[in-house]
Amino acid sequence: MRWPDEIIVIERFAPLRTHLLSLLAGLGESDWDRPTAAPRWSVKDVAVHLLGGDIGILSRGRDTFHVTSPATGTYRELVNLVERVNEEWVIAARRMSPRLIRELLAFTGPEVEAYFSSLDMRAMNGPVSWAGPDPAPVWFDIAREFTERWHHQQQIRDATGRPALYDPYFLAPVLNTFVRALPHSFRDTIAPDGTVVTLEISGEAGGVWHLMRAGFRWDLGIGSDVESATVVVIPQDTAWRMFTKGIDPERARKAAVVRGDADLAESIFSTVSVIA
Repeated sequence: MRWPDEIIVIERFAPLRTHLLSLLAGLGESDWDRPTAAPRWSVKDVAVHLLGGDIGILSRGRDTFHVTSPATGTYRELVNLVERVNEEWVIAARRMSPRLIRELLAFTGPEVEAYFSSLDMRAMNGPVSWAGPDPAPVWFDIAREFTERWHHQQQIRDATGRPALYDPYFLAPVLNTFVRALPHSFRDTIAPDGTVVTLEISGEAGGVWHLMRAGFRWDLGIGSDVESATVVVIPQDTAWRMFTKGIDPERARKAAVVRGDADLAESIFSTVSVIA
């Protein structure tokens, strides 16, 4: 078994943004008010959330501008802070027109992409919280930002009945990023050393990943030749929704095929790859 490859997606942000702006330009007036899978948020709210993400990256990262925030010691405190900040921004931005939202996204997107391109992809950064508390390389944090943009755009597509953006060029790196949460999700799952749990995400954008128990941790890899104690097969349409809390674990479990020790599969269905 070998480590999964780095996920370098810098060149994919601009095409993804093009799809977003085209999607938003084609919405009717009533579409902006439609509810989405994001609790309490309309299509317009999700769009301004994406704008707020760009503004935060440019202010904190590019411009090194920081405001004092309450200290967060636990993951739950971090989630509460993020949710409060997001909600405050969304409420304030509801006074913006759809046209202005589109124009601002068209401006901030290239600025964010230029900032990302200036970074050293292999430098170490702070943790990607849903993948664990350890420092993470910059490429991982940028891949996480890519998943944010893809899955919120997909929520808008779902809410307005537009076609899904399941082209592997976009969805494959999203799924490949989401599965990096699995070792942290399995941290309390006990099994003998050498135990392998395999996740297969079926579909054109899917793949196969293996979790191996090694001492007190689980390692994520690809290409294992060790027989798996458990194999879980999940369709790609179900997988991304499961990782983003778009469906509950029970619905994900019903859509999956589980072979082998079903108890070892449970941590897969409770894996969340967003701050929530």
